[in-house]
Amino acid sequence: MKLTNRSQFDQLVTTATDAFSQLSDGTKWVISVGMSECSFAKGAKDTFQALNLGITMGKVDATLRQVGCGGWCWAEPFITVSGPAHPPIIYANVNADDVPELMQSIQHGQPHGSALGVIADQPFGDIPSIFDDPFFGKQRRILLRECGFIDPYSIEEYIANGGYSAWTKALFDMSPEEVIEEVKTANVRGRGGAGFPAGIKWESGRRTQAWPKYVACNSHEGEPNVYKDRRLIESNPHLVLEGIMLGCYGVGAERGYNYVGGEHILAVERFKHAVAQAYEYGLLGENVLGTGLTFDVRTRVGGGAYICGEGSAMMYSIMGERGQPRTKPPRSVEEGLWRRPTVLNNTETLASVPSIIRNGGEWFAGIGNEKSTGTKLITMQGPLARLGLVEIEMGASLREVIFDMYGGMAEGKVLKGVQTGGVSAGPLVESQLDVGLDFDSMKPLNGMLGSGGFVIFDESVDAVEFARYLMAFNRYESCSKCTPCRLGNPALVEIVDRILNGNGRMSDLDLIERTANHVIGLSLCGLGQVAPVPLQGMIEHFRADFESKMVNETSAPPREPMLVHAADD
Repeated sequence: MKLTNRSQFDQLVTTATDAFSQLSDGTKWVISVGMSECSFAKGAKDTFQALNLGITMGKVDATLRQVGCGGWCWAEPFITVSGPAHPPIIYANVNADDVPELMQSIQHGQPHGSALGVIADQPFGDIPSIFDDPFFGKQRRILLRECGFIDPYSIEEYIANGGYSAWTKALFDMSPEEVIEEVKTANVRGRGGAGFPAGIKWESGRRTQAWPKYVACNSHEGEPNVYKDRRLIESNPHLVLEGIMLGCYGVGAERGYNYVGGEHILAVERFKHAVAQAYEYGLLGENVLGTGLTFDVRTRVGGGAYICGEGSAMMYSIMGERGQPRTKPPRSVEEGLWRRPTVLNNTETLASVPSIIRNGGEWFAGIGNEKSTGTKLITMQGPLARLGLVEIEMGASLREVIFDMYGGMAEGKVLKGVQTGGVSAGPLVESQLDVGLDFDSMKPLNGMLGSGGFVIFDESVDAVEFARYLMAFNRYESCSKCTPCRLGNPALVEIVDRILNGNGRMSDLDLIERTANHVIGLSLCGLGQVAPVPLQGMIEHFRADFESKMVNETSAPPREPMLVHAADD
């Protein structure tokens, strides 16, 4: 059904809203199953098949549907049940074996024992409101508002919840300059880690006098402890797509690209499906909604190289060339894809734009704090009571997120430190956890918000081994284009290995510091410029772990100098 004007879109909104409201009007049973990569790993497909079999056999007269990940990964496989007897209830850890008993409870209108909470402001009997749980109640869900509640394969469900209203508002009620002005007013900063204001980048791209222009979305997400972008695409791909489309309109580009890591198979599939639906409905393509404007969006899949998350390397990869960073200037807004102006933003950054256009830049700027506005997606891994994806208001304290939202440390575990900034920053210790999660507050502590990935580690973790893992990751993922990164990172790994093997000396810590400073100061791109920082932070906070492995220097045999020594002279 190709829409050719705004009135037809408005008609679709009415139809889609009516259809979606019937799913929650309480007249019949509706069972929704969270279906995403994280839930698949815990048996969600089997749970869905068991529910489908029970409905087919007539055990329950219900509508079965799939939804995306809601962020509460610790509760998967989860299902949501709503119907005539009670408001929607989220059930946690529902495996295929639990389905017969669950269906029996649905038949009798009685909540099952695995109920996590009711989606309502008030409890239902003994079942508490999910908003009484800090994991849900302390979030500020803007990007995740529909995640876990709409079908990621349904453009109609996205439209029923306000989807593409920002797109039509921009096309018919706003000029490209007005769109950019709202993004500037919102002061939304790059969520990939750099924190550069998106509005200024868009304005620069629009002003550059060269055509054609492009918009690129960085959904590569190659860090081992970050999974926010892929979950967002898996659960609400149209939100990301709409953000890319708005970027194209604002900048004056007819084509946008979404570069997705090849290992994120489900995210690639669902985003491609969303793009196909947008073409089918006339929201993409030629003469969009009768405006005479043309917009195209393409998906590009990465090959697994972490370096392709760096902006210029990503653009080379999109063009089919080897993904390696280049020197700047020129900036990408001047010469990017095919040496034409290209605006590059992170997935989360672009996904924030539809709500900014719908509600206004001042509304967004009123969330968070003055220099870090809006919300931020956060992922945490480690020995916590809960694991998952949360959306916080910028400036929330790290302590609040760990001990309230994630429930604190798992039983019997004692917090030793928090690795910040993915693999690109130093750790924090317990006394520093009151720091705010924003772009600036952690810098004096040598920490970094980065893309929002944190690793919690307990007293059982050897800081030397953890530092070795972080350094080795950056060594393996280096593109080897520049000498400091190509030689410096392997040298640092060798020194750490020597310490781990019991052959290190106290002077090695000074050697690490000198070598790390050379790598940071002389590397070409962001990977090398931050690669040694986690190692430096581990030595700063957990020096005793390193010193405990040192040999007695007075009795140690002489050692041949390493290549890195010569480079220091």
